[in-house]
Amino acid sequence: MVLQTMDLLGKQKYPRSVFFIVGNEFCERFSYYGMRTILSLYLVDILRYTEGDATLIYHAFTMLCYFFPLIGAIIADSYLGKFRTIFYLSIVYAAGNILVSSAASPLFGYDNQRGFSLLGLLLIAVGTGGIKPCVSAFGGDQFTLPQQAKQLAQFFSIFYFSINAGSLISTYITPILRHDVQCFGEDSCFPMAFGVPAILMVVALVLFLAAKKLYICKEPQGNVIVEVSKCISHAIVMNFKTKEKKEHWLDHAADKYDKTLISNTKAVLQVLFLFIPLPLFWALFDQQGSRWTFQATRMDGTLGWFTIKPDQMQVINPFLILAFIPLFDSVIYPNFAKCHLLVRP
Repeated sequence: MVLQTMDLLGKQKYPRSVFFIVGNEFCERFSYYGMRTILSLYLVDILRYTEGDATLIYHAFTMLCYFFPLIGAIIADSYLGKFRTIFYLSIVYAAGNILVSSAASPLFGYDNQRGFSLLGLLLIAVGTGGIKPCVSAFGGDQFTLPQQAKQLAQFFSIFYFSINAGSLISTYITPILRHDVQCFGEDSCFPMAFGVPAILMVVALVLFLAAKKLYICKEPQGNVIVEVSKCISHAIVMNFKTKEKKEHWLDHAADKYDKTLISNTKAVLQVLFLFIPLPLFWALFDQQGSRWTFQATRMDGTLGWFTIKPDQMQVINPFLILAFIPLFDSVIYPNFAKCHLLVRP
């Protein structure tokens, strides 16, 4: 009887809501990467920043995009829940896109273009950063575990595919809109190049809301980042207060926090050592959108009948990712699993 029940549960239908989440993610990533691809050249060509200042602004914007996920996660887990956090911050996100697209028009006047563009970029950073930790987790909430564990794994593969599909298409298209279309008497058309990503962000918001009645929305249950931070700070304070020797300095938090949280915090701190080299990688990787794009403007991008635009060079990364996802899922991982390797996340 138990086996029959488990078999039926294992055959639960794939939740329809996740297709809207995947569509939302595709459009949002199209919007983000499409806008970011042409950002450096916009800062130099239209806003007339020096390449050095444009690089600084570009990387400050990127940094904020990856800082606000911490804030978004805390808001979602402790206060609003994932659905409302995604909804509210997507509105902020779309407003930022519309503002940047509008400010790119010479009708705004040069004196206003800089201010409104930077404000729009700040809104985009708040929006894209705030929803970043929520969307994939919200998609995971739509599945029943452990019965749908395989379907959940498939979802994350599809989700990751949609991210890079949006990135690939937008990274290829927006430089064309920037360079090959003329508008407002200019040789380029940044308003359209930013406008298409803005439209896609609005579409992303509409898609997300369209499945509101289908979603499983879990209530906020507290944020692990906050709890871990409190545990660490309490352990440090108690370590100085008591001067008592413990097996591990985090054990000083045992008077206030349970052993499971302390044990998990120890594990997290150990894993963090693996992340030490990563800032070096990302510091180089993100040069694609700034220094390396400026370098490409001084190079000949002609390959036979096709000319690669300076900001189109970034298309290589999502292209290779899309090529490798099916290879790993269909060939590499299954064959390693047969050898009892790479069987755990």
